[in-house]
Amino acid sequence: MSATLVLITTQDALAAQARIWMTRPWVAVDTEFVRVDTYYPILCLVQVGDGETNCCIDTLAVKDLTPLFEVMHHPRILKLFHAAGQDLEILVKLSGACPAPMFDTQIAATLLGIGDQIGYAGLVEKLLGIPVDKSLTRTDWSRRPLTGPELAYAADDVRHLATIYPMLHEKLAAAGRLGWLAEDCAWQSQPHLHRTDPADAWQRLKGLARLNPAAQGVAAQLAQWREAEAQERDRPRKWIVEDDAIYRIAERQPRSAQQLQDLNVLQPKTLARHSETLLRIVEEATRTPATAPLAADEADAGQKALLQQLQNSVREIAAQLGLPPGYLGPKADLLELIFKRERADIALLRGWRREVAGEKLLKKVK
Repeated sequence: MSATLVLITTQDALAAQARIWMTRPWVAVDTEFVRVDTYYPILCLVQVGDGETNCCIDTLAVKDLTPLFEVMHHPRILKLFHAAGQDLEILVKLSGACPAPMFDTQIAATLLGIGDQIGYAGLVEKLLGIPVDKSLTRTDWSRRPLTGPELAYAADDVRHLATIYPMLHEKLAAAGRLGWLAEDCAWQSQPHLHRTDPADAWQRLKGLARLNPAAQGVAAQLAQWREAEAQERDRPRKWIVEDDAIYRIAERQPRSAQQLQDLNVLQPKTLARHSETLLRIVEEATRTPATAPLAADEADAGQKALLQQLQNSVREIAAQLGLPPGYLGPKADLLELIFKRERADIALLRGWRREVAGEKLLKKVK
């Protein structure tokens, strides 16, 4: 029997359904949101399935989601997600905490060698042989009323988890990897991982490595300011200052409004609003030497050779375990291991990864 689809648009209906969810051993969860002209995503719909009913909660109509969050944070109820990252960002923003405990079917599939970061539709088709319609991917979930096909499409994102979850659970148990999944999901359930600290905003600058260390320090300070400004104004980062403008300002380090204008990388409104602030950031950043990790460590010939050895070892171990090498030990973690050894704060030196690979790799760098 297929699960019933229910649209929840009132506080009373949500409270009544939440009481039912409180009796379930697990619920499947997904979200729909829009993020066009804001920094923070605007939650439009939450889908929750329990194997009997697939509910679409209209979060533009139901303003108080407390009953839902009580279910999300109940320690006895397992929350099923697929690729939970964006969902967790929204739920942490609204409730202050991550749903826990969690079972992420994308992580489960990776641990079983079914696919590296496989999408929900791909996993459903691979395990159940059912094609998932993705024709409504670009739906504007903020528009009301939502159509019947749109609601059915949204509900499909939790409907198949009722069948997939026990299959994956059984396979993980047979492989002795349920503990691995629980560990990875528990790590993912830390709220701070789903908040952006402006001080870490430099990590989003993909072109940072092409700058010299002094320019990197300026770019990092500009990125920190931009992140804080975007958060405060709830506007996309690029609406504040584009990445290319940050790189150009960091390289040229203008010291006057005219020099900043002459770079021709900022809109007139941006210049009028932020020129003094940007010049102050450049001036202060150039007086403060860049420090790691802003100035990327340059591996010498010996370290590069060691990196190659570590990568070969990771590939061998991953092949034996049926795991993607990048999931077991990505290059960034291996470099961190080379530079910091036991002090490296990386997944390879925690839990199951340390047992299957970390200890062996650590011996190679000592």
